[in-house]
Amino acid sequence: MTLHIPFDNSYATLPETFYARVNPEPVKAPSLIAINEELARDLGIDGLDDPDLAALFAGNAIPEGATPLAQLYAGHQFGQYNPQLGDGRAVLLGETIGTDGLRRDIQLKGSGRTPFSRMGDGRAWLGPVLREYVVSEAMHALGVPSTRALAAVRTGEVVVRERPLPGAVLTRVAQSHLRVGTFQVFAARGDTKALQTLFDYAAARHYPDADDPASFLTAVMRRQAALVAQWLSLGFIHGVMNTDNCSISGETIDYGPCAFMDSYHPETVYSSIDRFGRYSYAAQADIIVWNMAQLATALLSLMPDPEASVEPFTALIHTMPEMIRAEWLKRFGAKIGLADPKAEDAKLIADLLNLMEASETDFTNTFRGLVDGTARDQFADPTGFDQWSDLWRARLHDEDDPHSRMSAANPVLIPRNHRIEAMIDAAVAGDDRPFTRLMSAYAKPYDSHPEFADLRNPPAPDEVVQATFCGT
Repeated sequence: MTLHIPFDNSYATLPETFYARVNPEPVKAPSLIAINEELARDLGIDGLDDPDLAALFAGNAIPEGATPLAQLYAGHQFGQYNPQLGDGRAVLLGETIGTDGLRRDIQLKGSGRTPFSRMGDGRAWLGPVLREYVVSEAMHALGVPSTRALAAVRTGEVVVRERPLPGAVLTRVAQSHLRVGTFQVFAARGDTKALQTLFDYAAARHYPDADDPASFLTAVMRRQAALVAQWLSLGFIHGVMNTDNCSISGETIDYGPCAFMDSYHPETVYSSIDRFGRYSYAAQADIIVWNMAQLATALLSLMPDPEASVEPFTALIHTMPEMIRAEWLKRFGAKIGLADPKAEDAKLIADLLNLMEASETDFTNTFRGLVDGTARDQFADPTGFDQWSDLWRARLHDEDDPHSRMSAANPVLIPRNHRIEAMIDAAVAGDDRPFTRLMSAYAKPYDSHPEFADLRNPPAPDEVVQATFCGT
C-alpha cells in the first residue's frame, strides 16, 4: 500500500457513548470513478498512484492510522423528534490536519450497515453518490461552505431501491460531522456529562473563542445565518433541513433531495418527501432559526440554572432573523452591484424578485444578465424590468466598479437539475463522460466558457425535474 493518509484522530478519543466502532463492509468489485487530487493534496494525502485505491475508498481495506466508527446523533425530521439516528450508512475513518492547518473528517458514505442502520442496508446507489460529488464540489467552487468529495467508487454490487441499481461509495470530507442532533441526543437522555464533553470538544474544534454555551450558540447562529443567506442568493434549496442535517461547523451537509431553482418562485420545493413545503426555498430562513432554537434547548442543561437561562437564550434566538436579513441584504446587494447596501435597498432587490416571480424568469440567468446586459431578454414583457432598471442604474451611479462585484456574485453556471439527472442516467448506463464534463464546467462557475454554453440553458419542458429524492 503506497497511499498515505496522515491521520490525527480526535473524535475516537471521546467516550464510546458517542459512537460505535465498526469497519466498512467490503464490496464485490470496487472500481474508481473519480479521485479529487487537489483536495487530497490539501489533506496531506499522498500515494494516489496506489493500485488498490478503489479498494481503499470502497472500504475493502482500512488505511493505516484509521479508527473506523459510526457517530451517534438524534434529530428532528420534518419537525418530529427521532431519539436515535446516527450514521446508518457511513463510517468515519478519521481526521487529518491539512496543509492549511484545518482539521477535517474523512468519511465513507454507503459503506455498509452499522449499529445505527435500523432496517436499512447501509449502502448507497450510484445516483446520489454522483449527485453529492458534483453538487458539493460545485458549491465549494461557488464559495459556499460545504462538505467536499474526495473519491467515488463503484462497488460492483446491486442496491435495491424502487428497482435494482448500481452501488457506489462516496468519500466525504468535512470540518466535522457534528450536528445539532449530536447535541440533542445527549440532552434528551439527560446525560449532562456527555453533553459537557461534547460541548468542550465542539467549542475547541470550531469556536475556540466561545467560552460558554451562550457564546457558542451565538457563534453557530452567525455561521448558519451567513450560510443560509448564501444558499438563497444562489437559488439553492437544501431540501431536507432536519436538525441531524444541520452542521455545527456551518457547512452545507447531506446533498439528498437538494436542487437549484430554474424559474424563480419563493415557494419552490423539489424534495419528493417535503409534501407541505417545510423546506421550500423561502422557508429556509425560518427553518434555520427553528433549528438553532433546538440547539439552544439542548444547551440549556449545561447552564448552572437552566430555567433561569430560558429567557436569555430565547432572546438570543430572536436576534437571528435580523442576522439573516443583514446577510441576505449583503449577498443580494452584491448581486445587483452594491458594495454597501442600505436598508432601503431591500425594496429595490425585492422589486426585481417580484418581477422575476411574475414572469417566471430563470433565477441564475436573470441575475447573470445584469452582468452581461441580457437580463431584459429574460422577460416576455420587459416593461416592468425597464422601469426597475432605470431606478437600479440611478442607484449604481456612485458605485465603484459594480460590474466586477456582480460578476463575482452571480455565477454563469449552477448544477441544474436536468443536467444532474442526465449525468446520472449516463453513468448508470456506464458512460462517465457527462460526469467528467460537469466537473470541469463547475470548477469555475463564475467564468464564461464557450464550450459549456449549453449548460446555461434552463430545461426544456420535457426536461423539467419535478422532484428530487433521498438516496436512502
